Amino acid sequence: MIQPSVETRGLTRRFGALTAVQDLTIRIEKGEVFGLLGPNGSGKTTTIRMLCGLLEPSAGSATVAGIDVTVAPEQIRQRIGYMSQKFGLYEDLTVSENLNFYAGIYELKGDARRRRVAAVVSFVGVGNRLRQLAAELSGGWKQRLALGCALLHEPTVLFLDEPTAGVDPAARRSFWRAIHDLAAQGTTVLVTTHYMDEAERCQRLAMMSGGRLIALGTPAEVAAAVGGRTLEDAFIILQERDER
Repeated sequence: MIQPSVETRGLTRRFGALTAVQDLTIRIEKGEVFGLLGPNGSGKTTTIRMLCGLLEPSAGSATVAGIDVTVAPEQIRQRIGYMSQKFGLYEDLTVSENLNFYAGIYELKGDARRRRVAAVVSFVGVGNRLRQLAAELSGGWKQRLALGCALLHEPTVLFLDEPTAGVDPAARRSFWRAIHDLAAQGTTVLVTTHYMDEAERCQRLAMMSGGRLIALGTPAEVAAAVGGRTLEDAFIILQERDER
């Protein structure tokens, strides 16, 4: 059997009396674009933080790129790329300086660094903005830069937590083209989003509510499982349930 890129079994995280994620079991294959969908507080970000080795699970197990998240979290961080909800790069550095700074963190040196930075610059399309301060970039260009920095060490799994929040529709479409290009090259992408049109672009989804897995499958299968004709219907149904 082919080893999945990401697999969780009964993954759980508690914060005191609050259970943020409960008994989550999912399997994500290599090169898959997989979405985590759910209202605020449904456990999406907590799940990603556990899979990135940033937060220790309270119970259950998870492997990422074949590594157990509780046994070797540092090794996981070497094999993954991660973009958080907020722009996390250095705004007082230029685009080029940010890329080279992160290349140094990933211990890329000499010709290997120059080749990899050049490849990333070409892929995310920031070649004409290399001397521009990150603080001066629009939201869409900041996200391109953040994606480029997350890709410098050629991760096998990429985690994107609300990557296009606050970005205009044209920039979001461009960003998603890049995501599918990465998947076509074999990179596994796990993304959280509030945008239904983006969720429709995922090959499979896990819909969460109150820390629990509600539905799992293709966008159409998830919508039907929740009782909606579309994902937007399903999302509204979940929100109404949570408000009761």
